[in-house]
Amino acid sequence: MPIGYAVFLVWQEWRFRERLTSPVPILVATLPVPTHKPLDATAVATVLGLIKDTALLASTEPLTLQASFVVSNGLSRALLADAQGSRLYQVGERLPGGSVLRRVETNQVMLWNKGREELLTLQSPAARFLRRFESPTEPQTPVVSARYLRPFSGPSE
Repeated sequence: MPIGYAVFLVWQEWRFRERLTSPVPILVATLPVPTHKPLDATAVATVLGLIKDTALLASTEPLTLQASFVVSNGLSRALLADAQGSRLYQVGERLPGGSVLRRVETNQVMLWNKGREELLTLQSPAARFLRRFESPTEPQTPVVSARYLRPFSGPSE
């Protein structure tokens, strides 16, 4: 048994030294890996609706926003009118001009048209039923009539 073990150790040593003296294999140059162009972060953020700083373009659709119904726990809807009449659309529906209703807010809707986001605002009527009173910026002094400060100069009785 010890002789067999000694032969095994000699064989391992011989093989180790043979590997040290053998030439190093030459690596063949591989084809370059195609590099992927990184995604445009602003385009991705725009698609996901995360950018608020960009000025949105007015919609080119021949539509008028008449009302918007914003629901917190469901799909919001918008009442849009065109030449044929008005119709209620919900988020995700395709509009007659080819754009898609993307988001409904209280006073505007966002449309996705030809790869960009467009804005359609609520048209306010010309004459409002209720008018908003503006608070004055500086307090106005009450106007006091000078008639009551001076004695009345006229015929006395």
